[in-house]
Amino acid sequence: MSKNKVVIAVAGTGYVGLSNAILLAQHNQVLAVDVIPEKVEQINRRQSPIVDREIEEYLTTKDLDLTATLDGEKAYAQADYVVVATPTNYDVKRNYFDTSSVEAVIRLVQKINPEAVIVIKSTVPIGFTKLIRKKLHTDRIVFSPEFLREGKALYDNLYPSRIVMGIPSGFPELEEKAHLYVKLLQEGAVKQDIETLFIDTTEAEAVKLFANTYLAMRVAFFNELDTYAESKGLNASQIIRGMSLDPRIGNHYNNPSFGYGGYCLPKDSKQMVANFQDVPNDIMKAIVNSNQTRKAFVTERVLKKAGYPEKKDVTVGVYRLIMKANSDNFRESAVQGVMENLINHGVNVVIYEPTWKEDTFDGIPVLTDFEAFCRDCDVILANRDSKRLDGVREKIYTRDIFGEN
Repeated sequence: MSKNKVVIAVAGTGYVGLSNAILLAQHNQVLAVDVIPEKVEQINRRQSPIVDREIEEYLTTKDLDLTATLDGEKAYAQADYVVVATPTNYDVKRNYFDTSSVEAVIRLVQKINPEAVIVIKSTVPIGFTKLIRKKLHTDRIVFSPEFLREGKALYDNLYPSRIVMGIPSGFPELEEKAHLYVKLLQEGAVKQDIETLFIDTTEAEAVKLFANTYLAMRVAFFNELDTYAESKGLNASQIIRGMSLDPRIGNHYNNPSFGYGGYCLPKDSKQMVANFQDVPNDIMKAIVNSNQTRKAFVTERVLKKAGYPEKKDVTVGVYRLIMKANSDNFRESAVQGVMENLINHGVNVVIYEPTWKEDTFDGIPVLTDFEAFCRDCDVILANRDSKRLDGVREKIYTRDIFGEN
């Protein structure tokens, strides 16, 4: 092992952590830390614990200096940089991200290796980095947001749209270290001449949250367009195609769904509303509210298709919990809100999700027999359509007008 290699510890091996670990392990020594033994074992066997084609490919074909471990203390003690990529779920009671896992890593690094530079990649509230630096009396923390798509995380690191590095002013040594870290990211990427922005930490946090809230707004806009079209008997696809030919609008994030969901958009848009608490706003609140409105509309249409309430004994099947094909993410998937609404109406709900290994999901039966699932359901709800459903097309309710499957 070369003594000249930079040693980087990465806390968390989800989409963000693992994709960054693999990118950096091409030219540096990387120690990936997780608390789940199965994930650590998989990574060390060069098997991806998440669905991502490039991650799977790089783990099996590239010469990576990558070791996964459960021993965070040992990993952090050796590190020049510690990348924090632990989850920050939204706490609805506090109207704030749960940043406890981020803070726990920072405290541990401070204790055993106070000279390490900490790079926060987890999504945090605007102003968090400045507050945590003051709270823990440290000048070794920077913030660098990630802009990754689920299932394309490593690809988006290899061909990034931009690199944003948030650095507090007045710390020249930290600024030098932050610039070096950005060079390590650029070295691991395939794309050349990457747009790179060095800004204040709070502005970098705002870039992340505003970007994701804008994407949530775009999804919500096309969903409301579809709600109007379906209500008025219009062809939503024709309207959207006509709009999307305008290069200012473009042909992306325009396929209607049951609502926006996934790892980032629901929690980031809610956090944005919380950040706007003392600032006049209409759009931010409307984005979050529109997602619930869309799910309520979809619920109403499904009930109508099922003949409810005239027909009391109704069974609605949910075809896949995942947000999109080639994914293993169920978190905040839009269909879950519709499922909850249906159950509140007294409707029987069953799920077909072959990647789920248990008999129930949140108390709802999960079926493994696809033919029985199709036969026994009055209506089948599909957030994203599939050719596999062609044999029961008359039962299907979907708003996937462009056929992503």
